[in-house]
Parts: sequence; C-alpha cells; structure tokens
Amino acid sequence: QVQLVESGGGLVQPGGSLRLSCAASGRIFRINDMGWYRQAPGKQRELVAAITSGSMTNYADSAKGRFTISRDNAKNTVYLQMNSLKPEDTAVYYCNADVRIYTGYGGSMRVTAYDSWGQGTQVTVSS
Repeated sequence: QVQLVESGGGLVQPGGSLRLSCAASGRIFRINDMGWYRQAPGKQRELVAAITSGSMTNYADSAKGRFTISRDNAKNTVYLQMNSLKPEDTAVYYCNADVRIYTGYGGSMRVTAYDSWGQGTQVTVSS
C-alpha cells in the first residue's frame, strides 16, 4: 500500500558524515510522524530520531548534537544528516512512517492508518 525507499547508506571513516533519505510512495492521503531507527547485530531495533508533520523533532541521546532529522512534505521524504560518525553508529538504518492511505475505490474509498517500514540501509563506520 505504501513503499518506503531508503538511500544514502555506506562505508564511512570515523568522524565522517552521511545523509540518509527515505521517500514514500503509494496511495497516500497524509503522512504523520516519520522516523529513523537502527539495529546493530545482536541488538534490538532502537529509535534514532523522529519528526512530526509539523517538524517537531525528537532524538535519542546518542544522536543529539550529531544527527539532524528533517522532512520535505511536498516530496513525502524524510532525511537524516549524520555527522561526527562513530563506530558504534554502525547498524542497519530503517525508515518508519505513520501514514494515512486510501483504500478501495469510488464509493467504497476510505482512509486507513498504515505503519510502514523501509527495507533498511547499511551504515558502517570503520577505518
């Protein structure tokens, strides 16, 4: 119903920067909160940063001062600018969106809540 496509991951040296992007497509009525999560090997998935439709932001303590989340509502896209990267930032990063989508057609069309996840993009911080 909704596709989230992430890009921008890769290999970077400690102290370097990366910018992740996540574009949503589909029968979208509205996107509410969007966020970035990450999961390192052997660990649980954790919230990195989140942003509301009005651009209010929330960060994990580990991301404060180094990462910046932003969004372009016209493009249904969320970004994560990551600076001063550390080896402990190595993980698969996932995009998440709380979306309202159209279901059905014509007289049976409705707006339905849908929690969508991207496929993940690998970020590796290593010298």
